[in-house]
Amino acid sequence: MKTGKVIKVSGPLVVAEGMEEANVYDVVLVSENRLIGEIIEMRGDKASIQVYEETTGIGPGEIVFTTGHPLSVELGPGLVEQMFDGIQRPLAVMRSLEGNFLKRGSSVVALDRDKKWDFVALVKEGDEVEAGDILGTIQENPVVIHKIMVPPGKAGIVKEIKNGSFTVKDIIAVLEKDGEKTELDMIQEWPVRRGRPYTQKLDPTIPLVTGQRVIDAFFPVAKGGTAAIPGPFGSGKTVVQHQLAKWADAEIIVYVGCGERGNEMTDVLMEFPELIDPGTGESLMKRTVLIANTSNMPVAAREASIYTGITIAEYFRDMGYSVALMADSTSRWAEALREMSGRLEEMPGDEGYPAYLASRVADFYERAGKVMSQGAEPREGALTVIGAVSPPGGDISEPVSQATLRIVKVFWGLDYALSYSRHFPAINWLNSYSLYQEKMDEFFDANISTNFSLYRKRSMVLLQEESALQEIVRLVGRDSLSEGDQLKLEVAKSLREDFLQQNAFHEVDTYCPLEKQYKMLDIILSFYEEAKKVMDTGTYLDEILKLEVREPIARMKFIANDRLDSLDALKERMITDIAALGRGGNYA
Repeated sequence: MKTGKVIKVSGPLVVAEGMEEANVYDVVLVSENRLIGEIIEMRGDKASIQVYEETTGIGPGEIVFTTGHPLSVELGPGLVEQMFDGIQRPLAVMRSLEGNFLKRGSSVVALDRDKKWDFVALVKEGDEVEAGDILGTIQENPVVIHKIMVPPGKAGIVKEIKNGSFTVKDIIAVLEKDGEKTELDMIQEWPVRRGRPYTQKLDPTIPLVTGQRVIDAFFPVAKGGTAAIPGPFGSGKTVVQHQLAKWADAEIIVYVGCGERGNEMTDVLMEFPELIDPGTGESLMKRTVLIANTSNMPVAAREASIYTGITIAEYFRDMGYSVALMADSTSRWAEALREMSGRLEEMPGDEGYPAYLASRVADFYERAGKVMSQGAEPREGALTVIGAVSPPGGDISEPVSQATLRIVKVFWGLDYALSYSRHFPAINWLNSYSLYQEKMDEFFDANISTNFSLYRKRSMVLLQEESALQEIVRLVGRDSLSEGDQLKLEVAKSLREDFLQQNAFHEVDTYCPLEKQYKMLDIILSFYEEAKKVMDTGTYLDEILKLEVREPIARMKFIANDRLDSLDALKERMITDIAALGRGGNYA
């Protein structure tokens, strides 16, 4: 290892001289404690290093060791169900070695070197393989089949391939190309700041079904798409992220807690093993990778945690899986960028953020997508990225929110007024949007019901009309409205409270399948149409609102997801009861 010397320490920023042979983004080890850091700027032989651990006690004259390698992650069996820190150190292993408080300079390999995995080869000696081809598989757990792929940049004739039980560092295959032999084990190392290669990017056309009615029915995100959840403190960003991580129909979930409260990561760690995935019947943790860099951890590691998470997500995408990455929150990542930029004495941009903030945000979100993997038989995989943004005071005109909204195609705008009134998820249906809407409508109409998109549009019109009518009500009172307009207010209220409002902590209402969402919309809009018919024949609105069937409609969200036939019966009862009013109450 080459060495240099520390000449300046400023919080997590260390400047070292004698580093002329080092490169930007190389990993270095600072002092005899061997604190892990990364070079972020070179000026002559002086390197500015962001250190991913506490620098207290480090001073000028301390030695700096260069590794000559960029910050990379280990990709291989053993990733799923793990919880790593921002630079991919397994926290459970570190706790078993050091206790509840981690020591500085701790170095633990990400993947267990002793555990043996049962490898089943899918190629044979003499086969020609290229980068991305699957050499074999490992049943990592009951949910995930881990596909061992030829690493990017490698190819050749299979000279040797093994079957059996191996550790991740055992040689399982030997390739030969142009007379040179390459030995392959089960681990790939990949630099986190560079996106993994693929053959082709595809148009996302399939929705990521989340089980959250306001998202799936009104503002859907596509598999391979990007979405942002901006909102003020206390508006429910983290709970929405947790719900998406729990119930989204992705095959792999990567959850990055970037600078958030430690108790929120604890919630994930405690809840996920107990919750059952409706798709597989297994624990949700069986398909989840957690990256934890909480607010009390060193600030520089926040930036690394985002890239560590998305690199792991790309690896599973290359296997042909649908992957969803939750980043909570990218504002904390941007604050880390701002702090490091300030210590580097760079020219500040808006609100002190670095001038390159927008390009960094774009680089991150552009790694999402639905792609064809490398290989002779390419696989279709998708990586969906959903980032929470925490604008100070809820002001989304600030730089991080604006840089994010310029890139992402779905905006779920959280509203503090809604959260204050206990309406959750507090996604404002008048401000939010999805640019995937047209393609998602085609999917829903083809796979759920030909009326799905029609019902969504009618519902949105009613909610928008309600907003206009509420202005009149505030000025001159509800009694000034016609009965037809009052009916619109009642139906819009039903849409808000019986459909859009959803209880994340109720065992049934926490997840709502698409079929149930459609039937619920059908009942609410049918109530509106049937009520209008009988009102045209002289029935008063008060008579309709007193019907007993209104109570089961208000509680239909709590009907078990495997008893959707009872929703059909509820609709028939509602139509019958309203029609009876139009006949003067004569059921004969």
